[in-house]
Amino acid sequence: MSSGFEIFSQSIFFDARLRYFFCRNQHVIMGRTQSGKAGRMNRMFCKKEGCPKWLSYAFASDGLAGVTAVFAKCGIRKTDSTVATAIRTCVVLIFSWCLVFLSGAQHQLSALSGRTLLFLVLSGLATGASWLCYFRALQLGDISKVTAVDKSSTALTVVLAAIFLHEGLSMPRALGTCCLAVGALLMIKRQAEKAPGAQNGNWLLYAAGSALFASLTAILGKVGITGVDSNLGTAIRTCVVLVMAWGMVFITNKQAMLRNIPRGELGFICLSGLATGGSWLCYYKALQAGPASVVVPIDKLSILVTVAFSFFVFHEKLSRREAVGLALVVAGTLAMLAP
Repeated sequence: MSSGFEIFSQSIFFDARLRYFFCRNQHVIMGRTQSGKAGRMNRMFCKKEGCPKWLSYAFASDGLAGVTAVFAKCGIRKTDSTVATAIRTCVVLIFSWCLVFLSGAQHQLSALSGRTLLFLVLSGLATGASWLCYFRALQLGDISKVTAVDKSSTALTVVLAAIFLHEGLSMPRALGTCCLAVGALLMIKRQAEKAPGAQNGNWLLYAAGSALFASLTAILGKVGITGVDSNLGTAIRTCVVLVMAWGMVFITNKQAMLRNIPRGELGFICLSGLATGGSWLCYYKALQAGPASVVVPIDKLSILVTVAFSFFVFHEKLSRREAVGLALVVAGTLAMLAP
């Protein structure tokens, strides 16, 4: 337990150092994503006011997302991944709606447009699909490999943001995309050689599906929360995920498994739900005020927290090639934030 606490403290310290770096260079980062008068006004604001709140929310989401995968892995050792997803969605739903009422955002429900609701629902469906794929991948494969593939969704998100949200696609982002692709390949190739078979191929398929749906979630979510309180947007999306998750439980006839969930695993599933709820709320608060092409890469740096925990908690060691792959994934993510 002491080792786990130490690495958690080191991970939080690392996040704090990254946050300090980006606060110092935020006017450069934002200058690359905004042009014209808006970009000049934002750079002036950053120089005078310092680090914006959305950047703090992005790094808070990063830290919480890192421990979410670890709690989730601990909760699905014997528990079916679909059942675990449905249970943790209940926790996230309660958590998110409590914050809605605490902030008074429930009064905005009657003012939501049909377009906003449509994109929130679509974002919720994409999130539900991503969760189901992600948990199944975690159950079949190593947490560090699954997380690496999932985090590679950053590259697709940047491309989609450039196409649909008209956010710039510069040379550093193109190089970052290549680094992410090569890094993810290096991290998964060794396991494919070491444990060939149908099950091994399945975890990779589910992880790739999780990455694809995660990219769609970010783009749809960005459109859906425009002009809407982020807490309310998160709560509405969670309702959609809840229906989808429990629908999958009953469609696959797994409801009887609810009685056989070990208490320890149930606790970890609930902790995963709380961490997810906090990560979501911070993530969409950051996404509401900041550009998706900057917020998403910061959030994906949670892979460092996850890999560190997987080493100390699950004793999943990285080979030299996998370590190089992890370094490329991180370098590619940081390259997307460079001027």
